[in-house]
Amino acid sequence: MTAAFFLSNSATGQTCTCESNFEWVKKTFEENDAGFQYIINKKGLAAYNIHNQLMSEKIKLVETSQECTKLLYEWLTFFRSGHIGIERLTSETTTPQNVAQTAQKTEKWGGKISQFEKYINTKQSADYEGVWKIGNYKIGIQKEGVNYIGFIIESDVEGWKEPGLVKLRIEQDGDKLKSTYFMRDHSPNECGEPELIGANYLQIGQWTLNRLSPTFPSDLFMDNYFKAIGAEKPYMEELSSTTLYLRIPSFNWSEKLDIDGVIADNKDKILRTENLIIDLRNNGGGSDQSFGELLPFIYTNPVRTISVEFLSTVQNNKVFLEYSTNPDFDEEMRQWAKDVYDKLQEKLGEFVFTFNVPISIDQQDTVYKYPKNVGIIINEGNASTTEQFLLAAKQSKKVKLFGTTTSGALDISNMASIESPCKEFRLWYCLSRSMRIPGMTIDDIGLQPDFYLDKTIPQYKWVEFVNEILNQ
Repeated sequence: MTAAFFLSNSATGQTCTCESNFEWVKKTFEENDAGFQYIINKKGLAAYNIHNQLMSEKIKLVETSQECTKLLYEWLTFFRSGHIGIERLTSETTTPQNVAQTAQKTEKWGGKISQFEKYINTKQSADYEGVWKIGNYKIGIQKEGVNYIGFIIESDVEGWKEPGLVKLRIEQDGDKLKSTYFMRDHSPNECGEPELIGANYLQIGQWTLNRLSPTFPSDLFMDNYFKAIGAEKPYMEELSSTTLYLRIPSFNWSEKLDIDGVIADNKDKILRTENLIIDLRNNGGGSDQSFGELLPFIYTNPVRTISVEFLSTVQNNKVFLEYSTNPDFDEEMRQWAKDVYDKLQEKLGEFVFTFNVPISIDQQDTVYKYPKNVGIIINEGNASTTEQFLLAAKQSKKVKLFGTTTSGALDISNMASIESPCKEFRLWYCLSRSMRIPGMTIDDIGLQPDFYLDKTIPQYKWVEFVNEILNQ
Protein backbone atom coordinates (compact mmCIF):
# COMPACT_ATOMS: atom_id res chain seq x y z
CA MET A 1 0.00 0.00 0.00
CA THR A 2 1.41 3.39 -0.96
CA ALA A 3 0.85 7.04 -0.25
CA ALA A 4 -2.71 8.18 0.21
CA PHE A 5 -3.08 11.81 1.21
CA PHE A 6 -5.11 12.29 4.35
CA LEU A 7 -5.98 15.59 6.04
CA SER A 8 -6.01 15.79 9.81
CA ASN A 9 -7.08 18.42 12.32
CA SER A 10 -4.92 21.30 13.50
CA ALA A 11 -3.43 21.51 16.97
CA THR A 12 -4.04 24.06 19.72
CA GLY A 13 -2.40 27.43 20.31
CA GLN A 14 1.19 28.40 21.07
CA THR A 15 3.59 31.36 20.74
CA CYS A 16 4.40 31.87 17.08
CA THR A 17 8.14 32.02 16.36
CA CYS A 18 10.33 29.86 14.15
CA GLU A 19 11.79 28.28 17.30
CA SER A 20 8.36 27.39 18.65
CA ASN A 21 7.29 26.06 15.26
CA PHE A 22 10.43 23.93 15.17
CA GLU A 23 9.65 22.47 18.59
CA TRP A 24 6.10 21.71 17.44
CA VAL A 25 7.30 20.06 14.21
CA LYS A 26 9.89 18.03 16.12
CA LYS A 27 7.45 16.83 18.80
CA THR A 28 4.65 16.06 16.33
CA PHE A 29 6.96 14.12 14.00
CA GLU A 30 8.59 12.18 16.84
CA GLU A 31 5.24 11.11 18.25
CA ASN A 32 3.35 10.34 15.03
CA ASP A 33 5.58 9.56 12.05
CA ALA A 34 5.73 5.86 11.21
CA GLY A 35 9.36 6.11 10.07
CA PHE A 36 10.81 8.09 12.96
CA GLN A 37 12.00 5.25 15.18
CA TYR A 38 13.19 3.20 12.19
CA ILE A 39 15.67 5.95 11.26
CA ILE A 40 16.71 6.55 14.88
CA ASN A 41 17.52 2.84 15.17
CA LYS A 42 19.40 3.00 11.86
CA LYS A 43 21.39 6.23 12.30
CA GLY A 44 21.65 6.33 16.07
CA LEU A 45 20.40 8.68 18.77
CA ALA A 46 23.75 10.50 18.91
CA ALA A 47 23.50 11.52 15.25
CA TYR A 48 19.93 12.71 15.83
CA ASN A 49 20.94 14.82 18.82
CA ILE A 50 23.74 16.46 16.83
CA HIS A 51 21.28 17.17 13.99
CA ASN A 52 18.84 18.78 16.42
CA GLN A 53 21.56 20.95 17.98
CA LEU A 54 22.81 22.19 14.61
CA MET A 55 19.29 22.96 13.39
CA SER A 56 18.40 24.77 16.63
CA GLU A 57 21.42 27.06 16.22
CA LYS A 58 20.45 27.86 12.62
CA ILE A 59 16.81 28.49 13.53
CA LYS A 60 17.77 31.04 16.20
CA LEU A 61 19.16 33.24 13.41
CA VAL A 62 16.06 33.06 11.16
CA GLU A 63 14.58 36.40 10.15
CA THR A 64 11.87 35.47 7.62
CA SER A 65 9.11 32.89 7.27
CA GLN A 66 10.71 31.67 4.04
CA GLU A 67 13.99 30.95 5.85
CA CYS A 68 12.07 29.15 8.59
CA THR A 69 10.28 26.97 6.04
CA LYS A 70 13.57 25.99 4.42
CA LEU A 71 15.15 25.01 7.73
CA LEU A 72 12.13 23.05 8.94
CA TYR A 73 12.29 21.03 5.74
CA GLU A 74 16.04 20.58 6.16
CA TRP A 75 15.36 19.10 9.60
CA LEU A 76 12.88 16.60 8.09
CA THR A 77 15.39 15.35 5.51
CA PHE A 78 17.35 13.64 8.30
CA PHE A 79 14.67 10.93 8.08
CA ARG A 80 14.13 10.52 4.34
CA SER A 81 13.95 12.48 1.10
CA GLY A 82 10.37 11.61 0.11
CA HIS A 83 6.94 11.44 1.77
CA ILE A 84 7.76 14.40 4.02
CA GLY A 85 6.86 18.05 3.69
CA ILE A 86 6.48 21.42 5.32
CA GLU A 87 4.04 23.81 3.71
CA ARG A 88 3.95 27.51 4.55
CA LEU A 89 0.36 28.71 4.89
CA THR A 90 0.94 32.41 5.56
CA SER A 91 2.53 33.61 2.30
CA GLU A 92 1.22 36.84 0.85
CA THR A 93 -1.38 36.53 -1.86
CA THR A 94 -0.30 37.85 -5.23
CA THR A 95 -2.91 40.25 -6.62
CA PRO A 96 -3.20 41.74 -10.12
CA GLN A 97 -2.42 45.14 -8.57
CA ASN A 98 0.88 44.23 -6.93
CA VAL A 99 1.90 42.09 -9.93
CA ALA A 100 1.31 45.11 -12.17
CA GLN A 101 3.33 47.30 -9.79
CA THR A 102 6.20 44.80 -9.86
CA ALA A 103 6.05 44.64 -13.64
CA GLN A 104 6.60 48.41 -13.81
CA LYS A 105 9.98 47.86 -12.16
CA THR A 106 10.97 44.99 -14.46
CA GLU A 107 13.70 45.63 -17.02
CA LYS A 108 12.58 46.23 -20.59
CA TRP A 109 14.38 45.30 -23.79
CA GLY A 110 15.19 48.38 -25.83
CA GLY A 111 14.86 47.03 -29.37
CA LYS A 112 12.00 46.94 -31.86
CA ILE A 113 10.14 43.63 -32.14
CA SER A 114 9.29 44.10 -35.83
CA GLN A 115 12.98 44.51 -36.72
CA PHE A 116 13.92 41.55 -34.51
CA GLU A 117 11.39 39.24 -36.20
CA LYS A 118 12.62 40.31 -39.65
CA TYR A 119 16.20 39.56 -38.62
CA ILE A 120 15.32 36.18 -37.09
CA ASN A 121 13.72 34.95 -40.29
CA THR A 122 17.07 35.40 -42.12
CA LYS A 123 18.96 33.02 -39.81
CA GLN A 124 20.26 29.84 -41.41
CA SER A 125 21.64 28.02 -38.36
CA ALA A 126 20.08 27.05 -35.05
CA ASP A 127 21.23 28.67 -31.81
CA TYR A 128 19.54 30.36 -28.84
CA GLU A 129 18.31 33.24 -30.99
CA GLY A 130 14.75 32.93 -32.20
CA VAL A 131 11.07 33.26 -31.40
CA TRP A 132 10.03 30.71 -28.78
CA LYS A 133 6.83 29.55 -27.13
CA ILE A 134 6.40 28.42 -23.53
CA GLY A 135 2.95 28.16 -22.02
CA ASN A 136 1.12 31.45 -22.57
CA TYR A 137 4.30 33.33 -23.44
CA LYS A 138 5.72 34.11 -26.87
CA ILE A 139 9.33 35.09 -26.25
CA GLY A 140 12.06 36.54 -28.44
CA ILE A 141 15.71 35.77 -27.66
CA GLN A 142 18.44 37.95 -29.15
CA LYS A 143 22.18 37.91 -28.69
CA GLU A 144 23.76 41.03 -27.21
CA GLY A 145 27.54 40.79 -27.10
CA VAL A 146 28.37 37.44 -25.51
CA ASN A 147 25.02 37.26 -23.70
CA TYR A 148 21.40 36.66 -24.70
CA ILE A 149 18.26 38.47 -23.60
CA GLY A 150 14.75 36.98 -23.76
CA PHE A 151 11.78 39.36 -23.91
CA ILE A 152 8.02 39.20 -24.20
CA ILE A 153 6.53 39.39 -27.70
CA GLU A 154 3.01 38.30 -26.71
CA SER A 155 1.46 37.18 -23.43
CA ASP A 156 -1.95 37.06 -21.77
CA VAL A 157 -0.44 36.56 -18.29
CA GLU A 158 -1.22 39.33 -15.82
CA GLY A 159 1.88 41.42 -15.20
CA TRP A 160 3.57 40.12 -18.36
CA LYS A 161 1.34 41.54 -21.10
CA GLU A 162 3.63 44.40 -22.07
CA PRO A 163 5.90 43.57 -25.06
CA GLY A 164 9.57 43.95 -24.29
CA LEU A 165 9.53 42.91 -20.63
CA VAL A 166 12.62 40.80 -19.95
CA LYS A 167 11.54 37.20 -19.21
CA LEU A 168 14.92 35.46 -19.24
CA ARG A 169 18.64 35.98 -19.57
CA ILE A 170 21.48 33.76 -20.76
CA GLU A 171 24.84 35.13 -19.66
CA GLN A 172 28.49 34.20 -19.80
CA ASP A 173 29.76 32.75 -16.51
CA GLY A 174 33.44 31.91 -16.85
CA ASP A 175 33.76 29.32 -19.58
CA LYS A 176 30.06 28.37 -19.32
CA LEU A 177 26.69 30.00 -19.73
CA LYS A 178 24.16 30.51 -16.95
CA SER A 179 20.47 31.27 -17.35
CA THR A 180 17.95 33.22 -15.29
CA TYR A 181 14.19 32.80 -15.74
CA PHE A 182 11.89 35.43 -14.24
CA MET A 183 8.88 33.89 -12.50
CA ARG A 184 5.28 35.00 -12.73
CA ASP A 185 5.83 37.34 -9.76
CA HIS A 186 8.96 38.66 -11.55
CA SER A 187 11.37 37.11 -9.04
CA PRO A 188 14.56 35.67 -10.63
CA ASN A 189 15.11 31.91 -10.76
CA GLU A 190 18.70 30.82 -11.38
CA CYS A 191 18.59 27.86 -13.75
CA GLY A 192 22.18 26.96 -14.51
CA GLU A 193 23.44 26.20 -18.00
CA PRO A 194 20.83 26.24 -20.80
CA GLU A 195 20.64 23.35 -23.25
CA LEU A 196 19.70 23.58 -26.91
CA ILE A 197 18.16 20.19 -27.72
CA GLY A 198 18.24 19.60 -31.43
CA ALA A 199 17.26 22.67 -33.42
CA ASN A 200 13.82 23.38 -32.04
CA TYR A 201 13.86 22.96 -28.25
CA LEU A 202 15.58 25.00 -25.54
CA GLN A 203 15.78 23.74 -21.96
CA ILE A 204 16.20 26.36 -19.25
CA GLY A 205 15.97 24.73 -15.83
CA GLN A 206 12.60 22.99 -15.64
CA TRP A 207 11.20 25.01 -18.55
CA THR A 208 11.14 23.79 -22.15
CA LEU A 209 10.79 26.37 -24.92
CA ASN A 210 9.56 25.34 -28.39
CA ARG A 211 10.94 27.24 -31.39
CA LEU A 212 8.44 29.10 -33.56
CA SER A 213 10.95 30.76 -35.90
CA PRO A 214 13.16 30.47 -37.78
CA THR A 215 11.90 27.05 -38.82
CA PHE A 216 14.28 24.10 -39.03
CA PRO A 217 13.63 20.47 -40.00
CA SER A 218 12.08 18.54 -37.13
CA ASP A 219 13.33 15.30 -35.58
CA LEU A 220 10.50 12.79 -35.13
CA PHE A 221 12.06 11.13 -32.08
CA MET A 222 12.67 14.48 -30.44
CA ASP A 223 9.16 15.72 -31.21
CA ASN A 224 7.70 12.52 -29.75
CA TYR A 225 9.88 12.85 -26.66
CA PHE A 226 8.69 16.35 -25.86
CA LYS A 227 5.11 15.34 -26.58
CA ALA A 228 5.47 12.51 -24.05
CA ILE A 229 7.27 14.49 -21.37
CA GLY A 230 4.81 17.37 -21.68
CA ALA A 231 1.72 15.16 -21.69
CA GLU A 232 -0.79 15.59 -18.88
CA LYS A 233 -3.01 12.68 -19.88
CA PRO A 234 -2.25 9.05 -20.77
CA TYR A 235 -2.24 7.99 -24.42
CA MET A 236 -1.27 5.05 -26.63
CA GLU A 237 0.40 5.06 -30.04
CA GLU A 238 1.48 2.42 -32.52
CA LEU A 239 5.23 2.60 -33.10
CA SER A 240 5.20 -0.25 -35.61
CA SER A 241 3.27 -3.41 -36.42
CA THR A 242 5.13 -5.12 -33.57
CA THR A 243 5.24 -2.42 -30.88
CA LEU A 244 2.73 -0.28 -29.00
CA TYR A 245 3.71 2.72 -26.87
CA LEU A 246 1.75 3.65 -23.73
CA ARG A 247 2.52 6.93 -21.97
CA ILE A 248 1.23 7.34 -18.37
CA PRO A 249 2.32 10.70 -16.85
CA SER A 250 0.62 10.13 -13.48
CA PHE A 251 -1.12 7.49 -11.38
CA ASN A 252 -3.15 10.11 -9.50
CA TRP A 253 -6.64 8.94 -8.58
CA SER A 254 -8.04 11.66 -10.87
CA GLU A 255 -6.31 9.94 -13.83
CA LYS A 256 -7.73 6.46 -13.21
CA LEU A 257 -10.68 6.83 -15.58
CA ASP A 258 -8.42 8.13 -18.35
CA ILE A 259 -5.89 5.31 -17.85
CA ASP A 260 -8.64 2.70 -17.80
CA GLY A 261 -10.20 4.29 -20.89
CA VAL A 262 -6.98 4.18 -22.93
CA ILE A 263 -6.47 0.53 -21.98
CA ALA A 264 -10.07 -0.43 -22.79
CA ASP A 265 -10.04 1.40 -26.12
CA ASN A 266 -6.84 -0.37 -27.18
CA LYS A 267 -7.41 -3.79 -25.62
CA ASP A 268 -7.63 -5.64 -28.95
CA LYS A 269 -4.45 -3.97 -30.21
CA ILE A 270 -2.57 -4.80 -27.02
CA LEU A 271 -3.58 -8.47 -27.19
CA ARG A 272 -2.41 -8.90 -30.78
CA THR A 273 0.83 -6.87 -30.63
CA GLU A 274 4.09 -8.54 -29.68
CA ASN A 275 5.72 -5.69 -27.74
CA LEU A 276 4.48 -3.03 -25.33
CA ILE A 277 6.48 -0.04 -24.11
CA ILE A 278 5.14 1.69 -20.99
CA ASP A 279 6.72 5.11 -20.46
CA LEU A 280 6.49 6.20 -16.80
CA ARG A 281 9.14 8.91 -16.77
CA ASN A 282 8.44 11.57 -14.11
CA ASN A 283 5.33 9.71 -12.93
CA GLY A 284 5.56 10.51 -9.23
CA GLY A 285 2.80 8.18 -8.07
CA GLY A 286 -0.78 8.58 -6.90
CA SER A 287 -3.18 5.73 -6.18
CA ASP A 288 -2.59 1.98 -6.44
CA GLN A 289 -6.05 1.60 -7.96
CA SER A 290 -4.96 3.60 -11.00
CA PHE A 291 -2.76 0.82 -12.37
CA GLY A 292 -5.10 -2.08 -11.59
CA GLU A 293 -6.43 -2.49 -15.16
CA LEU A 294 -2.91 -2.62 -16.60
CA LEU A 295 -1.60 -5.55 -14.54
CA PRO A 296 -3.54 -8.37 -16.30
CA PHE A 297 -1.84 -7.60 -19.63
CA ILE A 298 1.67 -8.09 -18.21
CA TYR A 299 0.85 -10.97 -15.83
CA THR A 300 2.73 -14.31 -16.10
CA ASN A 301 2.77 -15.73 -12.56
CA PRO A 302 1.36 -14.99 -9.09
CA VAL A 303 2.34 -11.52 -7.81
CA ARG A 304 3.26 -11.13 -4.14
CA THR A 305 2.57 -7.78 -2.43
CA ILE A 306 3.91 -7.05 1.05
CA SER A 307 1.53 -5.13 3.29
CA VAL A 308 2.07 -2.24 5.73
CA GLU A 309 1.65 -1.58 9.46
CA PHE A 310 0.05 1.60 10.81
CA LEU A 311 1.39 3.50 13.81
CA SER A 312 -1.46 3.95 16.27
CA THR A 313 -1.53 7.38 17.93
CA VAL A 314 -4.38 9.65 18.95
CA GLN A 315 -3.50 12.04 16.12
CA ASN A 316 -3.03 9.38 13.45
CA ASN A 317 -6.21 7.53 14.31
CA LYS A 318 -8.28 10.66 13.76
CA VAL A 319 -7.69 10.16 10.04
CA PHE A 320 -9.71 6.94 10.03
CA LEU A 321 -12.36 8.39 12.33
CA GLU A 322 -12.87 11.25 9.87
CA TYR A 323 -13.04 8.76 7.00
CA SER A 324 -15.74 6.80 8.83
CA THR A 325 -18.11 9.79 8.64
CA ASN A 326 -17.03 11.23 5.29
CA PRO A 327 -20.11 11.56 3.02
CA ASP A 328 -17.90 11.30 -0.09
CA PHE A 329 -17.23 7.62 0.66
CA ASP A 330 -19.69 4.78 0.27
CA GLU A 331 -20.98 2.80 3.26
CA GLU A 332 -18.49 -0.03 2.77
CA MET A 333 -15.52 2.38 2.83
CA ARG A 334 -16.87 4.22 5.89
CA GLN A 335 -17.37 0.95 7.76
CA TRP A 336 -13.86 -0.20 6.85
CA ALA A 337 -12.44 3.06 8.23
CA LYS A 338 -14.45 2.68 11.44
CA ASP A 339 -13.22 -0.90 11.91
CA VAL A 340 -9.62 0.24 11.38
CA TYR A 341 -10.09 3.10 13.85
CA ASP A 342 -11.46 0.75 16.52
CA LYS A 343 -8.59 -1.67 15.97
CA LEU A 344 -5.96 1.07 16.19
CA GLN A 345 -7.48 2.60 19.32
CA GLU A 346 -7.04 -0.70 21.14
CA LYS A 347 -3.25 -0.54 20.68
CA LEU A 348 -2.15 3.07 21.10
CA GLY A 349 1.60 3.53 20.72
CA GLU A 350 2.01 0.30 18.73
CA PHE A 351 2.32 -0.65 15.08
CA VAL A 352 -0.87 -2.39 14.02
CA PHE A 353 -1.45 -4.70 11.10
CA THR A 354 -4.86 -3.66 9.72
CA PHE A 355 -5.26 -6.08 6.81
CA ASN A 356 -6.30 -9.71 6.79
CA VAL A 357 -2.94 -11.09 5.67
CA PRO A 358 0.63 -9.72 5.78
CA ILE A 359 1.29 -10.80 2.20
CA SER A 360 -1.30 -10.81 -0.58
CA ILE A 361 -0.87 -13.05 -3.62
CA ASP A 362 -2.61 -12.06 -6.84
CA GLN A 363 -3.20 -15.13 -8.96
CA GLN A 364 -5.06 -14.69 -12.25
CA ASP A 365 -6.66 -17.27 -14.52
CA THR A 366 -5.28 -15.94 -17.81
CA VAL A 367 -1.77 -15.40 -19.12
CA TYR A 368 -2.04 -13.55 -22.42
CA LYS A 369 0.21 -14.58 -25.30
CA TYR A 370 0.64 -10.91 -26.24
CA PRO A 371 2.23 -8.65 -25.35
CA LYS A 372 5.16 -11.02 -25.34
CA ASN A 373 7.73 -8.42 -24.23
CA VAL A 374 7.07 -5.41 -22.01
CA GLY A 375 9.62 -2.62 -21.60
CA ILE A 376 8.92 -0.09 -18.84
CA ILE A 377 10.84 3.20 -19.01
CA ILE A 378 11.72 4.64 -15.60
CA ASN A 379 13.77 7.49 -14.14
CA GLU A 380 14.51 9.42 -10.96
CA GLY A 381 11.09 11.07 -11.19
CA ASN A 382 9.33 7.82 -10.25
CA ALA A 383 8.24 7.41 -6.63
CA SER A 384 5.55 6.08 -4.32
CA THR A 385 2.67 4.36 -6.17
CA THR A 386 4.76 4.17 -9.35
CA GLU A 387 7.40 2.20 -7.46
CA GLN A 388 4.64 -0.01 -6.03
CA PHE A 389 3.52 -0.73 -9.61
CA LEU A 390 7.11 -1.54 -10.60
CA LEU A 391 7.45 -3.98 -7.69
CA ALA A 392 4.44 -5.85 -9.06
CA ALA A 393 5.36 -5.52 -12.74
CA LYS A 394 8.94 -6.74 -12.39
CA GLN A 395 7.66 -10.06 -11.02
CA SER A 396 6.38 -10.82 -14.51
CA LYS A 397 8.63 -12.83 -16.81
CA LYS A 398 7.60 -10.50 -19.66
CA VAL A 399 8.87 -7.29 -18.06
CA LYS A 400 12.20 -5.48 -18.20
CA LEU A 401 12.89 -2.03 -16.74
CA PHE A 402 14.83 0.52 -18.81
CA GLY A 403 16.25 3.86 -17.71
CA THR A 404 17.75 5.11 -14.46
CA THR A 405 17.22 4.43 -10.75
CA THR A 406 13.88 5.59 -9.34
CA SER A 407 13.50 8.16 -6.55
CA GLY A 408 13.01 5.78 -3.61
CA ALA A 409 9.93 6.88 -1.64
CA LEU A 410 7.83 3.87 -0.70
CA ASP A 411 8.82 2.19 2.59
CA ILE A 412 7.28 4.87 4.82
CA SER A 413 3.97 5.88 3.26
CA ASN A 414 0.32 6.94 3.57
CA MET A 415 0.86 10.63 4.17
CA ALA A 416 -1.07 12.69 6.68
CA SER A 417 -1.04 16.40 7.42
CA ILE A 418 -1.55 18.63 10.43
CA GLU A 419 -1.59 22.41 10.77
CA SER A 420 0.67 24.16 13.25
CA PRO A 421 -1.01 25.77 16.29
CA CYS A 422 -0.62 29.25 14.78
CA LYS A 423 -1.76 28.00 11.36
CA GLU A 424 1.52 29.19 9.80
CA PHE A 425 2.63 25.76 8.58
CA ARG A 426 1.28 22.39 7.53
CA LEU A 427 3.44 19.37 8.37
CA TRP A 428 3.29 16.29 6.15
CA TYR A 429 4.40 12.99 7.63
CA CYS A 430 3.48 9.28 7.28
CA LEU A 431 1.13 6.85 8.99
CA SER A 432 2.55 3.49 7.89
CA ARG A 433 5.72 1.48 7.26
CA SER A 434 6.19 -1.41 4.90
CA MET A 435 6.72 -4.91 6.25
CA ARG A 436 9.43 -5.27 3.56
CA ILE A 437 11.95 -3.32 5.61
CA PRO A 438 14.72 -3.83 6.49
CA GLY A 439 14.94 -6.88 4.22
CA MET A 440 14.16 -4.91 1.07
CA THR A 441 14.63 -1.17 1.50
CA ILE A 442 13.56 1.25 -1.24
CA ASP A 443 13.48 4.67 0.48
CA ASP A 444 16.39 6.89 -0.62
CA ILE A 445 17.72 3.96 -2.70
CA GLY A 446 15.16 3.42 -5.44
CA LEU A 447 14.58 0.57 -7.85
CA GLN A 448 17.29 -0.33 -10.35
CA PRO A 449 16.62 -0.74 -14.09
CA ASP A 450 17.46 -4.00 -15.85
CA PHE A 451 18.91 -1.91 -18.69
CA TYR A 452 20.69 1.24 -17.48
CA LEU A 453 20.40 3.99 -20.10
CA ASP A 454 23.54 6.05 -19.62
CA LYS A 455 24.14 9.64 -20.68
CA THR A 456 25.50 8.64 -24.07
CA ILE A 457 21.92 7.73 -24.99
CA PRO A 458 19.95 11.01 -25.22
CA GLN A 459 16.62 10.88 -23.41
CA TYR A 460 14.76 11.58 -26.62
CA LYS A 461 16.18 8.33 -28.01
CA TRP A 462 15.20 6.13 -25.04
CA VAL A 463 12.01 4.89 -26.67
CA GLU A 464 13.91 4.05 -29.85
CA PHE A 465 16.51 2.13 -27.82
CA VAL A 466 13.86 0.14 -25.92
CA ASN A 467 12.01 -0.62 -29.14
CA GLU A 468 15.17 -2.02 -30.73
CA ILE A 469 15.85 -4.27 -27.72
CA LEU A 470 12.30 -5.61 -27.59
CA ASN A 471 12.35 -6.40 -31.31
CA GLN A 472 15.63 -8.30 -31.28
